[in-house]
Amino acid sequence: MTASYLGPLMFLGLLVFLFSGYPVAFSLAGVGLLFSIIGMAVGVFEPALFYALPERMFGIMANTILLAVPFFIFMGTMLEKTKIAEELLTGIGKLFGPLRGGLAVAVVLVGTLLAAATGVVGASVVAMGMISLPVMLRYGYSKELATGVIIASGTLGQIIPPSVVLVILGDQMGVSVGELFVGALVPGLIVAGLFLVYVIVIAMVKPELAPALPAEERPANLKALLADVALALLPPLFLILLVLGSIFAGVATPTEAGALGAMGALTLAAVRRKLTKKALFDTMEGTAKLTIMVVFLLIGSTVFALVFRGVGGDIWIDDWLLNIPGGKWGLLTVSMLVIFVLGFFIDFFEIVFIVVPILAPAAVRLGIDPVWFGVLIGMNLQTSFLSPPFGFSIFYLKGIAPPEIRTEHIYRGVVPFIALQLIALFILLAFPEFMGHAE
Repeated sequence: MTASYLGPLMFLGLLVFLFSGYPVAFSLAGVGLLFSIIGMAVGVFEPALFYALPERMFGIMANTILLAVPFFIFMGTMLEKTKIAEELLTGIGKLFGPLRGGLAVAVVLVGTLLAAATGVVGASVVAMGMISLPVMLRYGYSKELATGVIIASGTLGQIIPPSVVLVILGDQMGVSVGELFVGALVPGLIVAGLFLVYVIVIAMVKPELAPALPAEERPANLKALLADVALALLPPLFLILLVLGSIFAGVATPTEAGALGAMGALTLAAVRRKLTKKALFDTMEGTAKLTIMVVFLLIGSTVFALVFRGVGGDIWIDDWLLNIPGGKWGLLTVSMLVIFVLGFFIDFFEIVFIVVPILAPAAVRLGIDPVWFGVLIGMNLQTSFLSPPFGFSIFYLKGIAPPEIRTEHIYRGVVPFIALQLIALFILLAFPEFMGHAE
C-alpha cells in the first residue's frame, strides 16, 4: 500500500462501516483513528495534527450558530406534545374537508405551517399521520394518496425555514444561516405549491381517489367553524411570523430567533393551558436526544476530516471534483446525484456531515454561489426522508399507521411526490433568482 491510496481507502472504509449498520458518529471517529495509525506507520500522518483536535471540540461546543438547533427542535416538539399542532390540523381539515380532495389540501397547508413553525420532520409526520390518516381512509381516500401526501407534507420542514437542516448546512459550509433561510423560503413554498397542484388535479381527474366529506359530516355552523379555525391558526401563525420576521428583518440572528421561538411555544402552551409536566418533560427529552446525536456526529466528522486531510484525502477529492467534465455544471450534476442516491440509504444528518464538507470547497473554487448551492443541497436532502427503502418518514408513518396500510402502499404513494421535488430542484437549478439571491 502506498500513501496516495490512503484517502480513497479511508472513504471506502467509512462506506463499509455505514452500510454495515454501525452508528455513524462512531464510524466516522473510528475510521479516522484507524487510518491515523496506518498513516503514522507509513509516515504520511503527523501525530502533531491531533493537537488541534481538543481545540476543534471546544469550538463545536462554543459555536453559537449550533445553539439554534436545540431551540428550533424544542419549539417544534413543544407544539406537537401540547397538541397545538393537532388542533391546527383538525381545524383546517374541517374547513377544506367539504371540497373534493379537501382533506389532502388541508394536510399540505398544515404541513407547510408546521414546517415554518417547527423545522422538525418526525414530529410533523407523526402528528399528521395520527390525526388525518384514519379520517382520510374512513372517507374513501386512496391509501397511496393519503400516505404519500402526509409523508411529503411532513418533510417540508427540511427546506422551509426555520429548518434544522439549513442550520447544520450553514455551519458545515461556512455560510450565513440567515441567508440560507431567506434563500430557501420561496423554493420551499414552490415545493408546497407543486404538492397542492398535484392533489387538486388528482381530485379533479380521479375523484374516487380523493372524495369530499359526506354531507352529514360537513360543519353546519360556518361562523362557529371559522372561529375555531381562527383560534387554532392565528397563535401558531403569529409565532411563525415572529420567528421568521425577526430573522428576515435583520433584528435577530437565527440563534436568537430560535430562542424567541422556543420561549414563544412555551408561552403559547401555557396560555392555552396545555403546558403539563409530562409535555414539558417529553419535549426536553426529545430535544436532548436529537441535539446529542447532532453533537456526536459533529465530533465524529471532525476526527474523520482531520485525519482525511492529514493523509492527503482532501487533495485527492479536490483533484477529482475539479476535473469533472462540464466544469461547475458537471460538479453540480455529480453532487446532486450522489446526494440523491445516498438519501436512499442514510440519514440527512449523515449526508451533511460526510459529503458536504467534501463538495463545498470544490464548488466555491468553481465559482458556484455557496448560498444557492446550500439551498440546492437542502432541497435534494428533502428527498432522503421520502426515498424507499430507508426513508425515515416512511418508517415514522408506518409505525403509527393502521394495520391495513402496508409498506408497498406507502412506497407507491411517495413516488409522485419524489418526482415533484425533483421538478422543484430542476426549477431552482434553471432559475436561481427564485431564491432572491443571484447566482
